Amino acid sequence: MDERRNDQQTGGAAPDPAGRRVRRALDRATGALGGGGRAVGRAVVSTHGRRVRIGLAVLLVTLVGVVTGALLGGRVESDIGPFRAELAITPTIGGGTTVRIPPLGALQLDSHDGPAHLTIQLGALDQRRTEALINNPDAINQVSQTAVQDVTSATIRLGLRTVAAALLATLVLAALVFRNSRRVAWSGLLALLVTGGSLGIAGATVHPQAIEEPRYEGLLVNAPAIIGDARQISSNYSRYAEQLQRLVGNVSKLYTTLSALPVYEPTPGTTRVLHISDMHLNPSAWQLIRTVVEQFNIDVVIDTGDITDWGSEPEASFVGSIGLLKKPYVYIRGNHDSPTTAAAVRKQPNAIVLDNSATTVAGLTIAGIGDPRFTPDKETSPAGSGLTGQVADQLIGSGEKLAATVRATRPPVNIALVHDPATAGPLSGTCPLVLAGHTHARQVLRLPEVPGGQPTQLMVQGSTGGAGLRGLEGEKPTPLTMSVLYFDQKKMLQAYDDIQVGGTGQSQVSLERHVINDPAKGDLKAPVTPTPTRGPSTAPPGPATPTSPTGSASPTR
Repeated sequence: MDERRNDQQTGGAAPDPAGRRVRRALDRATGALGGGGRAVGRAVVSTHGRRVRIGLAVLLVTLVGVVTGALLGGRVESDIGPFRAELAITPTIGGGTTVRIPPLGALQLDSHDGPAHLTIQLGALDQRRTEALINNPDAINQVSQTAVQDVTSATIRLGLRTVAAALLATLVLAALVFRNSRRVAWSGLLALLVTGGSLGIAGATVHPQAIEEPRYEGLLVNAPAIIGDARQISSNYSRYAEQLQRLVGNVSKLYTTLSALPVYEPTPGTTRVLHISDMHLNPSAWQLIRTVVEQFNIDVVIDTGDITDWGSEPEASFVGSIGLLKKPYVYIRGNHDSPTTAAAVRKQPNAIVLDNSATTVAGLTIAGIGDPRFTPDKETSPAGSGLTGQVADQLIGSGEKLAATVRATRPPVNIALVHDPATAGPLSGTCPLVLAGHTHARQVLRLPEVPGGQPTQLMVQGSTGGAGLRGLEGEKPTPLTMSVLYFDQKKMLQAYDDIQVGGTGQSQVSLERHVINDPAKGDLKAPVTPTPTRGPSTAPPGPATPTSPTGSASPTR
C-alpha cells in the first residue's frame, strides 16, 4: 500500500523493484550499525564501573590493613631514663600525644597534627639503671639530657615498625581477598603511601612548645598546684634535681644502713610486725617496705590507712604490690581511701581488711575499724587542732564501736587499729596497744587510764610515703617513716625500731631503737595524750569518755 501510494504521488510512474531492494538493504545496514553502537557503549560503561569497584575495594582493603597493622604492630618498648616505657601509635584524626603515668593519671600534649596519635606509657623502674643513678652523683643531670634522645630514638623505631606492620598486614589481607598479584601490589603501594604520609604529616607539624602546655588528667590535675607548671620546673630545675638526688641517695643509704645494722636479739618466739601508714600513692614506699620486710624478717605488715590519695578507680592498681610482699598484710581504710580502695586491697592474696572486725595472724589478735569519713579533698583533724561537733562525734562513735568489738573478741585483742588517733580514746583500757596514722607525724603516747582497765599505749605512725605529693608543699620534704614492733611470746610489745628516711633536707637514714622494760605497762616515758570528747547533749550513757581541757586530737611532741 505504501509503495502504491508513493507511486501515485510520483504521478503513477512504473514501480522500480531494484530501488526498493536498495532501500531495504540500506535500512538493514543502518539498523545493524545502530545496534552495534549501543552494544559497544554498554561494554565501555561496564568496564569503567568494574574498574571503579576494584579501585574502591583495593582502597578499602588497604585502609583496613593499615589500621590493623598499626594497632597490632605499632608499638615498641624502650628505655627512657630509668623507666621502661611502651610507645604506641594509633590511627586517629586529631593527632597529639598521651603520656600515661599509672596510677597517677596522664598528660595530654598537642604535640602534632595528622591521623596518628602517640601514646607513651611509663612502666617500672629498671633496677640496673636505678642503681647507676645511685652510684653516680651526676647521673640525674645526664638522664635529663639523654631522655629527649631516648624518646626521639624510640619514636623513629616506632615509626619504622608501624610502616612495616601496616605493609605486612595489608599484603596478607589483599592476598586473601583478591588472589591477584597486581591488586596485591597496588594495595601494598597504597599502604606505604598512606602510612608514610600520615607519619610524615605528624613529623612535619610537630609543636615543640606543647610540652609547656600539658592538659592533666586523673590525679595529676593537682600537680601544677603542688610542683608548678613546666616553665616553673624548668626555672627551678636545680632544686627539683637536688630533691631527687636526696631521695635516690636515701634509698641507697637505707640498704647499706640496714645491712650493717646490729640485729636486735629478741627472745625466742618473738613476732615482728612492720607498722606503716599514709603512703599516699608514693611508689618509692614499696621499695622501702620490701627492704625492711626482708632485712628484719617481718612476720606481719600492718597498714593503718591512706594508701591512696583520692580513692579513685585508677589508683586501685597501686595496691598490687601488696602481693609481692608475701607476708600477711592487715589493712584498715583511711579518710583518703574509698570502698573501692578497700575492695582492691581485699583482692590481694595475702591481705586482710578489717572494718569493725578482728583477725588472728602470726599468733596476734588484731582488731580494726576504717575511718568513718571519706574526705580526700581536704585535711581533717590535723595534729593540734580542736575537734568539735559532728567530726568529733563520728570519730568517737567509731572508737566506741571498735571498743565494743574488742571487748567481745576472744582470744583477747593484742593490737587495735584506727586511722585517726582521735578515734583511740574509747579504746583506753580495752587492749595494751593501739596503732594509728593520719597526722604524718610519729608519736608514742599513753591513753588516760580508766578504772579496772589495763594500760593502753598509742603509737602514731608518720607517713611511709612522705605524704605523697603533699610532702613537697613545705620547704623540706616530709620524711618516709615506718616502725618494726617486737612482741614476746605473751604477745606484749617488748621493743620497737623507728626507721626514718630523709626529712631534714639532707641525705640521711636514721634508725632509733626503743626497749620497753616492763611490757605489761608499756613505755612509761610516753606522755599521756588528751582525747576528744562528745558534747554534753550527745554523750552516750555508761562510763564517761576520758576528757581533756583542750579536746585536741593528737598533740604534737
